[in-house]
Amino acid sequence: MKSVALEEHFATAEVMQGWKSVDPRWSDLALKPSTEGEGARRLLDLGAERLDAMNEAGIDVAVLSLTTPGVQNLDAEVAVDLARSCNDHLAAAVHTTPERFQGFATLPTPSPDRAAKELVRCIRELGLHGAMLHGRTRDRNLSEQEFWPIFEAAEALRVPLYLHPQSPQQGVLDAYYKGFGEDIDSLFARAGIGWHYETGIQIIRMILAGVFDRFPNLTIVTGHWGEVVLFYLDRADMLSSAAKLPRTISEYFRQHVYVTPSGLFSHRYLNWALEVLGADHILFATDYPFAHAAPGSARNFIATAQLSERDRNRIGSENWDRLCSKIVR
Repeated sequence: MKSVALEEHFATAEVMQGWKSVDPRWSDLALKPSTEGEGARRLLDLGAERLDAMNEAGIDVAVLSLTTPGVQNLDAEVAVDLARSCNDHLAAAVHTTPERFQGFATLPTPSPDRAAKELVRCIRELGLHGAMLHGRTRDRNLSEQEFWPIFEAAEALRVPLYLHPQSPQQGVLDAYYKGFGEDIDSLFARAGIGWHYETGIQIIRMILAGVFDRFPNLTIVTGHWGEVVLFYLDRADMLSSAAKLPRTISEYFRQHVYVTPSGLFSHRYLNWALEVLGADHILFATDYPFAHAAPGSARNFIATAQLSERDRNRIGSENWDRLCSKIVR
């Protein structure tokens, strides 16, 4: 079984410096774990250490992406320059090790038109396989029409957009995630649960705003087994008629959204995703370097699941290969 992992992160020293210099209002809670210690060192490495980690976990191919919050909290001009240099850096790594690395583009969403142009460049000139987005751009939700040029370009190119978590806005942090001490507050608002509500809400906002009706061939990938929403679609469906949508929320998910585990190696969650979406809409991811996979755990997770051989291969790599085969270069 071939295994392709889609949420495998990296960063550059220039991007890290950009994160550190941003106005504190827009700083992400991931700043510290992404710029200090072992996590930062592993993010910077696109060489032997990363390949060794892939080998140990049982990953054949890693689809690399800039970690959260990308360049989406930066000033527009800075974001454009850093996104371009980051994508060139990624493309060079993919070119050097094409049998092991693929890549998602970083898009400068503070300038949506240039983000769309950068997506085209990354697909047609650099050979990348889609893009990773991180929900909001500062305080502006991804569903707002100013960002629709990105969706238009992605649909025309037939590339997937991976929607990754970022920290909630400051008002949400203050209202829901404060009061337990700095370290607990931060974890509560990030991996504890805040990231996942934030990302799921961004997808629902896209549905309610009519993004998928305007762009019927748009494909979204999201991690952590659907970012909470997958477990609550029956309830979310009450929004469908109230918003006068032509389909239910569940139907939009089943048609447009693919999910990955992001290192949450739970067969219980896998079984739920199989029941709700089906094996054709499940991909794989380990969330390197933030989720530390035990030796062989990535491959073993799929190998030991109660799956048919056909579904095992679909989830391991074939669904991803099928998406990539549709890309218009």
